[in-house]
Amino acid sequence: MKENPIILGIESSCDETAAAVIRGRTILSDEIISSAAVQAKYGGVVPEIASRAHTDAIGEVVSRALDTAGIGKEELDAVAVTYGAGLLGALLVGLSFGKALSYALGIPLIGVNHIRGHLAAAYLEDEKLEPPFVTLLASGGHTAILYTKSYTEFEVLGGTRDDAAGEAFDKIARVLSLPYPGGPQIEALARTGQNRIPMPKMLKGLGGYDFSYSGLKTHIINYVHTMSQRGEEFCAADVACSFQHAALDILAEKVVEAAKERGVKTVTAGGGVIANGYLRELLQAQCGRAGLKLVLPAKKRCTDNAAMIAAEGLIGYRAGNFSPLTLNAAASIPLR
Repeated sequence: MKENPIILGIESSCDETAAAVIRGRTILSDEIISSAAVQAKYGGVVPEIASRAHTDAIGEVVSRALDTAGIGKEELDAVAVTYGAGLLGALLVGLSFGKALSYALGIPLIGVNHIRGHLAAAYLEDEKLEPPFVTLLASGGHTAILYTKSYTEFEVLGGTRDDAAGEAFDKIARVLSLPYPGGPQIEALARTGQNRIPMPKMLKGLGGYDFSYSGLKTHIINYVHTMSQRGEEFCAADVACSFQHAALDILAEKVVEAAKERGVKTVTAGGGVIANGYLRELLQAQCGRAGLKLVLPAKKRCTDNAAMIAAEGLIGYRAGNFSPLTLNAAASIPLR
């Protein structure tokens, strides 16, 4: 067992076909071929189109990652690949390729939970990062606060009771007639608006670390529809700005609160929503005031990528958690 193995990561859970090579926690390459531009024509991801795009791109993106890293296939020590959660057909493309490579090279296969990959992205940002710490997870499918006890164990302190934060961003973007993907569009529009439209308070009066975005989403939908039916004008930029504050302020507030409660000195974050510039600035400010160290992955490693899958693969490699070649893809995996 090597201390700093060379691991190939493969990610194909949605519309990004990605491959990366790491040596220990050092990134040697991180390549992506995206079908997002094609998906945008349909206002969201079409599973069949995504699966076909992965099939076309998987060989090329893996070759590109190896070439950029200057690594031959025979030098790899393990293959880490996303097996869930995500679009089943899309997952099968990457998983099948990873299995074949593992078998052909006679090296371990490490099946990676996509969400665990998002959590592991912070390790690539700070090579000295060690548990325990508290993590804010905010993506299109999950929103939660987690206490990482060790490299392989974490506790879910709280999560969303309905929509995830990223899902809410996409839904509000559609209400405002913004193109897919909605998150970056809302963020850009919010920069030109003001936080002046009253928004409902999330789980008002309740403590803990749970979230709920359904009421906020419904409030904005009703506001936009009511204004439109009355023939009254409204400022879409103000809606976007007010929504962004309501959706994100609570995330920074609660993760800092959780860190204080658990007595840890470090906060990390992962998931596509963490690429939001306003949230990143807010986390930096609030963690700074609380005397907490903040480890944020680079923006490109908050969205789906293979380097984070390889990073979680490194944890699995060191723990000896290898997967059989019978491993199947799973569209849904419990966060716990």
